Amino acid sequence: VQLVESGGGSVQAGGALRLSCVASEGIMDTYCMGWFRQYPGKGREGVSAMDIDGQVSHVDTVKGRFTISRDNVKNTLYLQMNDLKSEDTAMCCCAADNVNLQLARHYSYWGQGTQVTVS
Repeated sequence: VQLVESGGGSVQAGGALRLSCVASEGIMDTYCMGWFRQYPGKGREGVSAMDIDGQVSHVDTVKGRFTISRDNVKNTLYLQMNDLKSEDTAMCCCAADNVNLQLARHYSYWGQGTQVTVS
């Protein structure tokens, strides 16, 4: 399983970014997918996740601001991030597992990550 993220960058507070994660073919419709972020010196935090049936979970701090979606034809997972805040600054990674883990951190497969910086 390969996962490649893109879409990170530097934005001002209140701005928006859309992250993309391109997965190996055949993963999107059989795996639970999630977005996580990691702050320097701290562990990963689950941000948003979508299981095989389309059930979605978000951490409370992003509810109403972030939207997770996927395109099974393009093998791509997205995270639309609106109204960004300085505390959203982190390395963001996507993850995949054939078990429905939602926001749990022990996913089997991880991408390299894309940096999000909000000033």
